[in-house]
Amino acid sequence: MTAKMTIAELEAFLHAEFPQAFRTDGDISIESADGKSCRMRQRFDERMLRPGGTVSGPTLMALADFAMYVVLLSAIGPVGLAVTTNLNINFLRKGAAGADVLAEARLLKLGKRLAVGEVTLLSGESPDPIAHVTATYSIPNT
Repeated sequence: MTAKMTIAELEAFLHAEFPQAFRTDGDISIESADGKSCRMRQRFDERMLRPGGTVSGPTLMALADFAMYVVLLSAIGPVGLAVTTNLNINFLRKGAAGADVLAEARLLKLGKRLAVGEVTLLSGESPDPIAHVTATYSIPNT
């Protein structure tokens, strides 16, 4: 499968249609997207931390959900009304304060109405995942 949207097209679409999540300050960036997988980076910010100096669960869930949305859009094109129907997250280890969070998403199954994928979340340069996510998206009739 080849990508239906380039990174530049994804960024333009997200800035226009989803500015509350994909802001112009560049805190989240798309590093790759090919219609099957994507890699995103969320730059570290103190607002990501919970008490105890670890990256918060809501930060990780939001980035994982966003990465699934991006990989899906790269596969199907600009379908803004594709929505999450299920998201399951397993927190595996502490995300380090001061480190960017990386999301590596891939589609496991892409059907006409549903897409299923998984996201591995990483902290900085460590190869050990900090969380594993599975998610299902509903794709509207277009």
